[in-house]
Amino acid sequence: MTSLARVTMLDLRTVAPYRLQLLGFPLLMMAGFFGKPEGIVPALALLSASPAAAYPFMISDRADLDTLYAVLPLTRRSLLLGRYVWALATFVTAAGVGIPVCLLLARLENLSFGGYALTAIVAVSWALFALNISIQFPLFVRFGYTRAGMVGTTITLTVVTVTVTVAVLHAHVNLKPGLVWLILAAAIGVVLFCASAAAAIGLDPRRVRRPIAE
Repeated sequence: MTSLARVTMLDLRTVAPYRLQLLGFPLLMMAGFFGKPEGIVPALALLSASPAAAYPFMISDRADLDTLYAVLPLTRRSLLLGRYVWALATFVTAAGVGIPVCLLLARLENLSFGGYALTAIVAVSWALFALNISIQFPLFVRFGYTRAGMVGTTITLTVVTVTVTVAVLHAHVNLKPGLVWLILAAAIGVVLFCASAAAAIGLDPRRVRRPIAE
């Protein structure tokens, strides 16, 4: 098993006691989008996957798990990159659950829902999720979740507010971005995600205090 896989499994075990919170809220949220299936995936990405991605940081701070991490055969770089793998896993899970539910509700409600609409929803959801994570995670690494958590919440709420505003304008103006723009949005999300991982490693205050051979 690779270092990243071990860190991801460690994060999974760390958040396991909170599984009811992680699963209960998305179920309630999906129920609230009955009649608006196109909003399920973005909502899950921003309001469920994003907070779930930050859980390892939150639990680590509250339980002082850095002492444990210090004696594990893991480098700081692997630990931090593993957090991004965990974040990616939360988005894939949210999309994997949200897309079938979205399609099912659209079918039950006799709504026209083609491949382009689904592509647009996933691309925009990924871009928003990546933007959110790319700002939050370096702050968590540099200042800790306890100090930066409120900033992270504010960022999430800001992204949600902007998204809702754009969605309302879209409903009135009937904007329809081309496929090239959707691909560009998804690509920008990938760049932001990768750049954020590099920034987090560079900003890690424990990187110098705990030198480990990579």
